[in-house]
Amino acid sequence: MNYPFISKTSLFQGIPAEETKAALDCLSAVKKSFEKNQTVYYRGDRVSDIGLVLSGAVNIVKHDIWGNQAILDHVRGGQMFGETYACLQGEPLAVDVIAAERSEILFLNVNRIMKTCPSSCGFHNKIISNLVYTLAKRNQTLTSKMDHITPRTIRERVLSYLSAQAVKKESCSFEIPFNRQQMADYLSVDRSALSIELSKLQKEGVISFHKNKFDLYL
Repeated sequence: MNYPFISKTSLFQGIPAEETKAALDCLSAVKKSFEKNQTVYYRGDRVSDIGLVLSGAVNIVKHDIWGNQAILDHVRGGQMFGETYACLQGEPLAVDVIAAERSEILFLNVNRIMKTCPSSCGFHNKIISNLVYTLAKRNQTLTSKMDHITPRTIRERVLSYLSAQAVKKESCSFEIPFNRQQMADYLSVDRSALSIELSKLQKEGVISFHKNKFDLYL
C-alpha cells in the first residue's frame, strides 16, 4: 500500500503518511483490482463504500433505455467516487462505474468514517471535514460539465470543454483523459459529428490535435 500517496489524496489530506496505515486499519479499508472495462458498480446497486482510485481511472457512465451512454465524470488516481450514494444510505445508483483502464481501488465504508470509533482516533474529524469538502468539489465539477453541454452546437461544446482544460492545465497544450468516443459521450454528442467538428476547427487553425493531445491557438 502506497501510504505517502494516500496521505496526499483529498480524503486523507492533512493526515501524515505514518498515520495513514493506522487510519486505514481503523476504517477496515479493502483494496481491489479491476481490469479495463470491468464494472466496479452497476446501476441499481446500493453501496455503503466510497471508492478511492489508487491507480488507473474509472468512468461514471449513465445509460438510457435505448443503450446510449454518457460519461458524467472521469475519476483518476487520488480521486474518489460513490461518496454521494454511500452517504445517502440505500439510494440505488443511477449510474454505472466502469474501469477506464486497469485500476486499483481502495474501498472505505462510510459508516466507519462517519462514526467515531471507541479509540477516538484523532484522524476521524479530519477525514469527515475532507469528505464534506470533496462533496462540494464534486458538485462544482458537475456544474462545470453543465456549462459544456448546455450550448446547442457541437462547436460551442467542444470549445467550452477544451478552453476549460487549458485553464485547468494552465497551458494551451494539454492531454485530455478521453478517447474520441468517450469525449463524444462526455459532451453528449455523436462521435462522427464530433470528429467532423474537430477537423473543421483544425482546418481553421483554431486547434490542432493528435489522439487525445490538443493545442489551442489564440
